[in-house]
Amino acid sequence: MNPIESWHEEKQSAWLYRSLSACERDPRMAGLFAKLAEAAESQAVHWAALAQKDGRPVPPGFQPQPRARLVAALARKFGPRRVKPALAALKVRGLSAYSTVMTGHPLPTTLDQIGAGHRTVGGGNLRAAIFGVNDGLVSNASLILGMVGANASTSTVLATGIAGLLAGALSMAAGEYVSVSSQADTEQADLRRERRELAEDGEHEKKELAAIYILRGLDPLLAGQVAEQLMKHDALGAHARDELGISETGSARPVQAALTSAATFAVGAVLPLLIVLLAPDTDLIVPVSSASLLFLTLLGMLAAYSGGASIMKGAFRVAFWGALAMGLTAAVGSAFGTVV
Repeated sequence: MNPIESWHEEKQSAWLYRSLSACERDPRMAGLFAKLAEAAESQAVHWAALAQKDGRPVPPGFQPQPRARLVAALARKFGPRRVKPALAALKVRGLSAYSTVMTGHPLPTTLDQIGAGHRTVGGGNLRAAIFGVNDGLVSNASLILGMVGANASTSTVLATGIAGLLAGALSMAAGEYVSVSSQADTEQADLRRERRELAEDGEHEKKELAAIYILRGLDPLLAGQVAEQLMKHDALGAHARDELGISETGSARPVQAALTSAATFAVGAVLPLLIVLLAPDTDLIVPVSSASLLFLTLLGMLAAYSGGASIMKGAFRVAFWGALAMGLTAAVGSAFGTVV
């Protein structure tokens, strides 16, 4: 890697860490950012020496990029915790220290049992699937009711519903693939950088890891011992998990995400189509809207239950917005009359 570019990257990281330390209200997090700033400055000195050795002196002055200035300004305005995604995009480390460790449940005896008693662990996939089905159901039911409101024939309504199912599923898959691929690229870039830094200055990286554990409540001696043991076992894995917030179970999988998104949308979109096929041709608005609202209510209840929230509140929220979307599209279709 170009030593000048690495020097600039470390200098910018140090500048950003100092900005975060100055605006962070939590003294422990402020202390962590201050230590990370010192570590980044140390790395910048290392890269400057390498550049000098290659006959390429570093620039006399340093100026952070506009993007870093903008993120620092947002952090000062709203606090670092609220701009975590923007900080992560700039490869700011130590953000996983904002995570809290839950207590009050039996200790796990295997890795698979870690977090098993919490709905936030493992429940995210179920809720994502539920919301994917919800998207497909609301989108296609609204589209079908719009066509019915315009007095379209049953065959036209079916064709429109099938087209809506395919277009929506493919659009969701494409959007999810692009989004998760970008996340995967960022994760891989972070891991490559971390692997390089571990090879070049493992002792410095161990101190960074220990600083994170100190912030989480360990005394300095124990934090150093934990960091040393974890790095002996799997140095890159320890830094990926505790410094970068990247875990094996939470890593980005673009193809899987795209297929899941398309499948869940299609499941939801096919439900109002089945009602069109089974209901009489005379009046499709009542059966399609009634069945769709019933499905939406059940989905809202399931989503709320999986998250440990109020079932009635969750059901009402989903049904209300679904009814609003279907009612508006039916009204638009009716306003356009019979011309499709």
